[in-house]
Amino acid sequence: MVESDVMIRAESLSKRYGEAEALRDASFAIKRGEIVGFLGPNGAGKTTTMKILTCFIAPTSGKASVAGCDVQLDPVGARKNIGYLPEHNPLYTEMLVTEYLEYAAAMRGIRGNDAKRRIRAVVEETDLGPKFGAEIRELSKGYRQRVGLAQALLHEPPILILDEPLSGLDPNQARGVRELIRELGRERTVILSTHHLPEVETTCDRVLIISGGKIVADSTPQELKRSQGRETLALCLKKLDGFDGDAFVRAVGDAEEIRSVRPVASEEPAELHFEIIPSERGDARERLFHEVVARGGVVLGLERRGGGLEDIFRSLTGGKERS
Repeated sequence: MVESDVMIRAESLSKRYGEAEALRDASFAIKRGEIVGFLGPNGAGKTTTMKILTCFIAPTSGKASVAGCDVQLDPVGARKNIGYLPEHNPLYTEMLVTEYLEYAAAMRGIRGNDAKRRIRAVVEETDLGPKFGAEIRELSKGYRQRVGLAQALLHEPPILILDEPLSGLDPNQARGVRELIRELGRERTVILSTHHLPEVETTCDRVLIISGGKIVADSTPQELKRSQGRETLALCLKKLDGFDGDAFVRAVGDAEEIRSVRPVASEEPAELHFEIIPSERGDARERLFHEVVARGGVVLGLERRGGGLEDIFRSLTGGKERS
């Protein structure tokens, strides 16, 4: 990773509250333009890490920098580069959307024509136009999250830190906010803390998993599933007289795209079933289809099973919260 591309760096971050250790020796780097999912059970250290990066609290030991600014030595410089949406979106619900954004701009030192220009830009970016003159208390949860994102974008930060932005949203609202986050991530670095694991697979370029205050995984969703070796392919073939199942198993078992293959008992006498564990090289599905067709077989079904982020998350975090 080129140093100039690193927007967020944490080095051996630790945080203690009396005898309780909330964060232990956490290190990671996030480059420009990445959307990173930050996952962990309740009490694992996610919020503590995000509060350190946003300069709300100081680490007990270690250091962190945001856009080259040390969060302890230059907290003002770090904050200027961050747009932050906390889990509990702090809105003044008696205000109109326009009033709230004007207030937020003034708090950032943005006034006059600059404020008007930036408010117009963030309203367009977050699709708030239809609700621009509405009172915030009249808005749905989805639109309130958009207002929170709009205030986080007012000062044109290169980094967005979003803590549970999909919390409490219905599926339609979540889809809209997820698409907005993907759009925002095209030009910015985004850290997304969430419990919506399927959303991470579709939204994030990379995943950080924290458990017990320690970073236990740092990889892309695809590499994480492969490295944990939990994704399997379930292959169903039509049982034909001329098809040699043993020869098929030997052929695909020697392929570099496949780690292992084994026949699975079938309740259907006219079907052959196999369980395949892909390797990290190439596309196992393409090789399987090629070998089946080359031997005159017929594929009835091929599906992925297991290996999702939820399975991996449970395995790496012990499947429970910290007390």
